[in-house]
Amino acid sequence: MYAVIKTGGKQYKVAAGEKLKIEQIPADIGSEITLDQVLAVGAGETITFGTPLVQGAKVLATVVAHGRHDKVKIFKMRRRKHYQKRQGHRQNYTEVQIVSVNG
Repeated sequence: MYAVIKTGGKQYKVAAGEKLKIEQIPADIGSEITLDQVLAVGAGETITFGTPLVQGAKVLATVVAHGRHDKVKIFKMRRRKHYQKRQGHRQNYTEVQIVSVNG
């Protein structure tokens, strides 16, 4: 059984036992969280789409770790104008392990 969830402005296809990095959630390591914005639930050939969410569906996950992604380098330049700007960004994330998909 799998589900398509929405968190942090992004959509993820998840199944039980998977690990994934999502936008940072204020939760303690080892705590169990409920992701209730489920857009679709599927098992084999059958799939249920929500309008926009599937009623009563939820995904249980355990927080594994918090961290920061690799640095993204931003470089802006205007040619012949003697303008250069360098900037870097590291986005925070929460790594979760999917425990179960209830649909």
